[in-house]
Amino acid sequence: MSIEPDISVGAPPIAPVPRSAADRFARRVLRLPLDAPPGSAAGARQAFQTSLAVATVRCLLMYIVFPFVLPAVGLANDVGPAIGALINVAAIVCIVASMRRFFRADHAKRWWYAALGATVLMFLAYLLVRDVVDALT
Repeated sequence: MSIEPDISVGAPPIAPVPRSAADRFARRVLRLPLDAPPGSAAGARQAFQTSLAVATVRCLLMYIVFPFVLPAVGLANDVGPAIGALINVAAIVCIVASMRRFFRADHAKRWWYAALGATVLMFLAYLLVRDVVDALT
């Protein structure tokens, strides 16, 4: 005699959420399961706040610390591009993570954030390439 869990007791099964072709495409690009239940709006909001915090730190470093503080100490040419590349990678990871959260939650503003995030990702990719080239030369 096998002991099988009784699946009829407990929470009702979750019906699949109908999604547009664009939503299904975005979920595939972001590597989200197509049939997963939606996440929470609070999780999307928290990921967005983390993304903003990283962007704030990045901007402070790139536009205040690197151009003014590091040259005063004599380190601007040595560590600036390497630190800039690391910060850009962290910002890219945070933006992609928050985009995943927005789409996982089926947030009403997910496409607005996707457009903003994609624009910022393009700028960060350019800055990352520039920092890597500067670090190598």
